[in-house]
Amino acid sequence: MQTAEGKLYLFVGIDRTSKFAVAQLVATADRKTAWEFLQHLLEAVPYQAHTILTDNGIQFAEQPRNRNTITSRPMRFDMICEANGIEHRLTKPNHPWSCEDRKTVRGTVFPSGGQVERMNRTIKEATVKRFHSENHHQLRTHLADFLAAYNFARRLKTLNGLTPYEYICKIGTSEPHRYIVDPINQMPGLNK
Repeated sequence: MQTAEGKLYLFVGIDRTSKFAVAQLVATADRKTAWEFLQHLLEAVPYQAHTILTDNGIQFAEQPRNRNTITSRPMRFDMICEANGIEHRLTKPNHPWSCEDRKTVRGTVFPSGGQVERMNRTIKEATVKRFHSENHHQLRTHLADFLAAYNFARRLKTLNGLTPYEYICKIGTSEPHRYIVDPINQMPGLNK
């Protein structure tokens, strides 16, 4: 994403079931910013994620020729996943739009496929294509405003008219064992 100040990279995570979105603008898209985004994502959701699907970018995984060799070492992204009981899956090479394996058990997946590609387009339409940002701060502000409106106010047909946050709260009452913190604690505004 471009501003008058220069280029920023966008990391996006979307919960497959609730459509809750987390995004972050960074100056570089490298391994460090990838695992920092993963930590940010894990702090942003009130429940335990069990699977994360990413593309095969070097910020998320070793190059295929270097995987599972004697000299390969675990990446910090994978170590964070393992420490949190999360399975890290990769999309098929050259198929970033492919959706996650539908045979997985019901639950949270932060996909890299079609949902994220669509959300990237939606974010760009709501920020850089709609507003001219003089600097990175303005762009980050527009992104934060869009995500708040999307997660807490936008009613989605796929969720039967609920917002992603309302859906999370609804599941939290029927399946409280899946939650690390009470989702009410993540409501923005004066309720905190």
